[in-house]
This record gives sequence, C-alpha cells and structure tokens, in this order.
Amino acid sequence: MFSVKFVGGAKKSFPTEKLKIDKSNISIDELLNLLLELKSPTTPKLDTENILIAINGSDSSAMDGKSTIIKDNDLVSIIPIIHGGTSKKFTFEYSKKQILSMEIRGQKSINVKFIDELRKKYPKITLQAISSDFVLNSYHLRKIISLSIESKKNDILLSKKLETDILMRFALTTQISDAIKNAGIKSKKNFIIVAIGNKKTLDVIYDDLKPLSVNLFSKNNENYLKKHFSITKKYIDSIHSTNSLADIIVEKAAVLL
Repeated sequence: MFSVKFVGGAKKSFPTEKLKIDKSNISIDELLNLLLELKSPTTPKLDTENILIAINGSDSSAMDGKSTIIKDNDLVSIIPIIHGGTSKKFTFEYSKKQILSMEIRGQKSINVKFIDELRKKYPKITLQAISSDFVLNSYHLRKIISLSIESKKNDILLSKKLETDILMRFALTTQISDAIKNAGIKSKKNFIIVAIGNKKTLDVIYDDLKPLSVNLFSKNNENYLKKHFSITKKYIDSIHSTNSLADIIVEKAAVLL
C-alpha cells in the first residue's frame, strides 16, 4: 500500500487531498491509468501529460520516468505544471526549496558581470542565468532545476556548484566552458534568472529586478532547440507526450554523467 497526494489544481480532480492505494510494485504509468479510472467524470480533468510526479519528494524524471516502480509506504505527489503564460515570474517549490525564475531583457550594458554582482548582493541565494534561447517553457525549466537539486542531494552534481550544474544541464554539456559559451548571458540577448532560497529574499530579488524584466516564455524556442541539439521530427514523434521535445531534452540532461 502507498499514498498519493494531490497538490494545487490536481486536488480539484479528486474528493480528497490524499488517496491510499492498496497496491505495490506498480509503475507510475500504471498508477496514472488507475487514477483516471478512479476519478469521477464530474470532476475537472487530470492532465497526466502536464504534471510533475515526485516519489518521497524526489522527481521521478530523475529516476526511470513513468517506468519508475512505486513501493510499499511510498508517498507519490502529483503536481500540476502550468505552461507559458504572460507572467513576469514563475515560482515553485521542490524538495522544500523555493525557486523563482524571471526573464530579463537583454541590454548592451548587461553582461556576465550582472550575475556576479547579483551573487555578491544576495550571498545566501543560489543564482544562475540561462540564455532564454535554451529554456523552452515552465515545464522544461522546472524539470531541469528539479533534476539539478536532486543531483545535489545524491552527490552527483556535474560540477562543484549547484548553479553551474543547472547551466550545464540546460546546455546539455559536461564542459563548463561550453555551457557558459552557449547558454550563458550574452549582451543584448534575453536571459532567465533562476534564484533558489527563502521566499522573503526571493521577493526582494523580484522587486529589485522587475524593472528589467519581460514576460516569461514569450518566444517559441522549439525550432532553435531542435536544431541546436539535433533532435529530429521522427524522434519527437516517437515520444507519446504533449511535451515531447522538453521530455527528450530533460532525458538527455539526466544522463550527462
């Protein structure tokens, strides 16, 4: 037996926030099919393609994805992921960490020193900047950051620092220099700030950077990412997901070691 906890909008699909499932050693894919059978037809749809699934607080995409086996006494959390939108910021919590992301408009006067100055100003916050070209949407962003946090917990970071691991996984490279060159800050190019820390300080950072920000994920980067990472249409079509491109990129990021 194991428990399933519904978070955020997922709670609207079921009459209770937590379900007890009298099974064990079933895959996440089998669980999702079971949940769709258990859900009342009168409640809102559970979008199984746009959710993050955590087992005991760990993102399943860092394990075996939907093939991950759920065992006795596990706690499975179902967390909806919102895509796109015109928000100035995207916030979420993972493994008891608060994460803020926002997009900064590229300017001639803003370069790699910008992130260094921010780190000096907010020394207790983990900060990284990723070229907007390398972030597909909120689903992709959340999956990569969760993967990096999970790697830190398991002591398998690609580098000594969490923020460097994040950049390397977005760039899909084990070389720090390549990650900075391809996915780092470039003059006149928009970039996305990722900040990890306590909510109070993240609110201060948001207020500080808001005048420089633009709406998140307003640019469609699909063609750029497919070309840069040599991902073919045939490969994408073979993935049964509404986020097939993001899932392919995250899978590649998970096996960089």
